[in-house]
Amino acid sequence: MPKFVPFEKLSKKAKKEIAKKRRASWGPLNPVTRVPENPKAYKRKKMRGWEE
Repeated sequence: MPKFVPFEKLSKKAKKEIAKKRRASWGPLNPVTRVPENPKAYKRKKMRGWEE
């Protein structure tokens, strides 16, 4: 069993490896689809409806 070493005391190389593993995957979540729509943005589709 490897000896426990706090994250702050690890070498730069070891910290880099741990950080790489932590941010490896979002799993089933897609972060792009989680961004809310900007309420101030101009919406072209909304403007087309008034002609009909």
